[in-house]
Amino acid sequence: MLKGKKIIVGITGSIAAYKTPWLVRLLVKEGAEVRVILSRDAAGFVTPLTLSTVSKNPVHTEFSNPDTGEWVNHVALGLWADLVVIAPVTAQTLAKMAHGFSDNLLMAVYLSARCPVLVAPAMDLDMWKHPATLANMELIQARGVKVQWPAQGELASGLSGEGRMEEPETIFKSIRDFFDRDLPLKNKKVLVTAGPTYEKIDAVRFIGNRSSGKMGFALADEFASQGAEVTLIAGPVHLDRRNLSIHRIDVESAEEMFVQCLQVFESMDIVVMCAAVADYTALNPSGKKLKKENKAFEISLTPTRDILAAMGSSKKPHQYLAGFALETDNEEGNAKAKLTKKNLDLIVLNSLNDEGAGFGYGTNKITIIDKDGTETPYDLMSKEATAKNIVHYILRKLT
Repeated sequence: MLKGKKIIVGITGSIAAYKTPWLVRLLVKEGAEVRVILSRDAAGFVTPLTLSTVSKNPVHTEFSNPDTGEWVNHVALGLWADLVVIAPVTAQTLAKMAHGFSDNLLMAVYLSARCPVLVAPAMDLDMWKHPATLANMELIQARGVKVQWPAQGELASGLSGEGRMEEPETIFKSIRDFFDRDLPLKNKKVLVTAGPTYEKIDAVRFIGNRSSGKMGFALADEFASQGAEVTLIAGPVHLDRRNLSIHRIDVESAEEMFVQCLQVFESMDIVVMCAAVADYTALNPSGKKLKKENKAFEISLTPTRDILAAMGSSKKPHQYLAGFALETDNEEGNAKAKLTKKNLDLIVLNSLNDEGAGFGYGTNKITIIDKDGTETPYDLMSKEATAKNIVHYILRKLT
């Protein structure tokens, strides 16, 4: 979502400055290039070393570098940015913004910037409610500055009320929302499943498979990067979502995945079932650890409920449903049969016979089979690139 976006984060002299390094970290993790500008007073609350570490860039505090004497070009910085975020912004800085003062580097960059500006105020209750502050807020908003309104809560003075800077995660979401306003899947709801399921045998053992979840997580990230509101239902995996806007639901068994999927399916526009769901589960799992005995051991299995078939049977005309088929023989025939039987719009075929594809790899080799009979093969590539191809294929079908 924010990959390649150029964001200036300005920090002014408020105790709320301690929150801003976390905001910077969230932006960098999402792929943004961040430059931090500290006011002189802000440097007393959070250090340039901390911010240069999390931003991976030098931090600017003055019009010239104190070590080298080199001029910091405030005009170039202002023109470089896609967005300027000032968090926290104090009452004093709001006044400077409203009346055009440029007595520090941050204000000079603000006056030079041609990009949008977002501010997150932080001050005590009475300062926030003062007529001068409210008038300054009206002035900067009239000029197009966007505001992340302060939250209610405990303030540094010991009072409780409005004036507390919003949490970094909330400001981060506002920044994401700003950049995703023109993305093709904005306001679309997408469900992705990922990973294996574990079917309990006893208190410590299970039936599972080697799915890592990498393909499903890559799909969730790509859908989110196109502006979608993504729900990711994941079996037991050792992965973290890259995009913090993704709503993740963790499950273990096929039955848990069935229940969670069917709870949200009706509200979804696009569903991609990438998880490797077990076809069978133990009929009578033990609540205790079974002891080894010197004789044959049998487990009675019963079929799990078919999530894709249940979705396909109740799919509405506006919903787009895609599945995966991992095959070892008669690959194309089995995939096409699954596509038809489960009323899918497309199926993604991959084969364990293709080197570098399937479970455990960072790569995949797929063929997309459409319900209209079209087959589109792709070369072996990273799972992230594969996810882009799948998402872009679905986008073409929906537009």
